[in-house]
Amino acid sequence: MFKKILIANRGEIALRIIQACRELGVETVAVHSTADRDSLHVTYAHEDVCIGPPPSSSSYLNIGSVIAAAEITGAEAVHPGYGFLAENAHFAEVLADCKIAWIGPKPETIRAMGDKANARRVAMDAGVPVLPGSRQPIGDAAEAAALADEVGYPVILKAAAGGGGRGMRIVRDPAEIAGQFATASEEAAKAFGDGSMYLEKYLAEPRHVEFQIFGDRHGTIVHLGERDCSIQRRHQKLVEESPSTALDAELRQRMGAAAVRLAEAVSYENAGTIEFLLDRDGSFYFMEMNTRIQVEHPVTEMVMGVDLVKEQIRVAAGEPLSFGGGMAPRGHAIECRINAEDPERFMPSPGRLTTLHLPGGPGIRVDTHTYQEYVIPPYYDSMVAKLIAHGRDRGEAIARLRRALDFFIVEGVKTTIPLYKQILVDPAFCRGEVSTRFMEEFRARQAGEEDAGE
Repeated sequence: MFKKILIANRGEIALRIIQACRELGVETVAVHSTADRDSLHVTYAHEDVCIGPPPSSSSYLNIGSVIAAAEITGAEAVHPGYGFLAENAHFAEVLADCKIAWIGPKPETIRAMGDKANARRVAMDAGVPVLPGSRQPIGDAAEAAALADEVGYPVILKAAAGGGGRGMRIVRDPAEIAGQFATASEEAAKAFGDGSMYLEKYLAEPRHVEFQIFGDRHGTIVHLGERDCSIQRRHQKLVEESPSTALDAELRQRMGAAAVRLAEAVSYENAGTIEFLLDRDGSFYFMEMNTRIQVEHPVTEMVMGVDLVKEQIRVAAGEPLSFGGGMAPRGHAIECRINAEDPERFMPSPGRLTTLHLPGGPGIRVDTHTYQEYVIPPYYDSMVAKLIAHGRDRGEAIARLRRALDFFIVEGVKTTIPLYKQILVDPAFCRGEVSTRFMEEFRARQAGEEDAGE
């Protein structure tokens, strides 16, 4: 086991990794920008190193500064969390050159699966269903138009090297393809330094269902069930739950087997997620692979009774997986991402938390790096906390989440708490009838109720 780990991240995930390290008896090094000097991950780490000014490009994305911090503190390994450098194959390779362990999959795996077009080819070769579309990045708008005519509208354009909804456009009409291709490619080039695009058939009302997979250096690869992440806005996840109400035992087995088969095709090590689109008829299609721990990993931890972050560290140290395949979920878990945002416009609302009261009670977990008087900086994501509820069944999990939201008090900034209170009493949500279009339909229902009341 490692003696000291540097955490190349910030916020709640950095604190979450520190918690896992404390249980393993491992010392930690926190890196931080000048804007995060008063963050809790800095407070609770054994050592801390300032690596630059607030902009991410000058601090958390500065590979040289992060590695220098690891070297001067004697850290044996680096945990990247999610975001920032978590899926940067070059960073993992430089760490290896410096004899510093990487807590994540092999660099060649990150590179192979990080390119969405290449990941599609790997999936097809492994016999995993993919949506009709391009096997290679598309050269120009004319090629995109020809392929769209072949697979049929609507189609979706995606950045080959991207994620998080950037460089992504839905095209419903041939007249829009050229303009949308140019816009998406330009956005991708600015966000990821690569304007390459690929195209695939767009499903109108699918579910977004992802499988947590885990592999070790001894050839064992398993999955730990699914998470339903269908409730999104602009391709950003809002609510995640496990297990999915859309899967029966037979479909879960087929999707899980496909996820493991794909992970085996790239000899996967450590934690990862295989994301699928699930159509109404039970057909499912590979969408992408995230070669890191996910924001929503707590829902899997709650229903499976495992600590995924501790397992990441153990596996990176060469230990075999502490669990096998075929694990069954215990109860139901749901997560809400509480952000400092205007819930109507989804605009960031940075500022000081003048009042903060975190909920508790049976079945409630709160992952947060914030505290009363903490200032949400404007430079990074606006997350205040992740609120997770676990119950014996979905109904109890929903009831506990509603109760926790009522007891979750934040003043000084606007948050998305009011939005989640509305979602959790929405009839369609309560019936488990969700899709990636849920938010559009939810807003339409709200507007209709307001019109009826006037």
